[in-house]
Amino acid sequence: MPETTDFLYPFIEGDETDSATLLEDLARSAEGKWRQSSRLRLATLDRSAAHLHATAAAMAGRFGAGGRLFTFGNGGSATDAEAVAHLYTQPPWGRALPARSLAEDQAVMTALGNDVGFDLVFSRQLIAHGRPHDIAMGFSTSGNSDNLMMAFAEARKQGMLTIGLAGYDGGRMAAEGTPVEQCLVVRSDSVHRIQESQAALNHALWAAVQEALA
Repeated sequence: MPETTDFLYPFIEGDETDSATLLEDLARSAEGKWRQSSRLRLATLDRSAAHLHATAAAMAGRFGAGGRLFTFGNGGSATDAEAVAHLYTQPPWGRALPARSLAEDQAVMTALGNDVGFDLVFSRQLIAHGRPHDIAMGFSTSGNSDNLMMAFAEARKQGMLTIGLAGYDGGRMAAEGTPVEQCLVVRSDSVHRIQESQAALNHALWAAVQEALA
């Protein structure tokens, strides 16, 4: 029976005995993934430079007016949302800014999912905590998550700044007429590479916000 991780290294046979060859294959695979990831990160940052700085300026305006950042996402994107909230509240340099991940409280997430449905786990929290000067930032690889789109709609209704990070072609988050005002897209069909480049965008955006506030 195939292992669930076989897709990561398809060249590894179950009865592999030549350790030297195996290590060479693993090294080549890792180097190839790193080169691919590096090229995508650089291309994404270059293509998104003007959009990124415009987004940072809008965020700095909200923070300057006393606004707070709310981040959210599903699965791996939930951990990205937590990492970004932590970056803003406990920065390696610069000014600490108010931020909170809506995916971090298990009790709230499971209560809302059980009581009103998973599609509303983020929008209901924004109803409870959001204010007009705040920022709603959602993370997705597909750009099509229903609970993110509902959260963005609620955020816009309250007058919040809405920012999305998506992959592929941006999906619903990047479509015309959506409640996402600023959408930064990593144009790739690899979930792994998308999330790696989104991490680079997140740090570049945070640094640009710090520069704008300074």
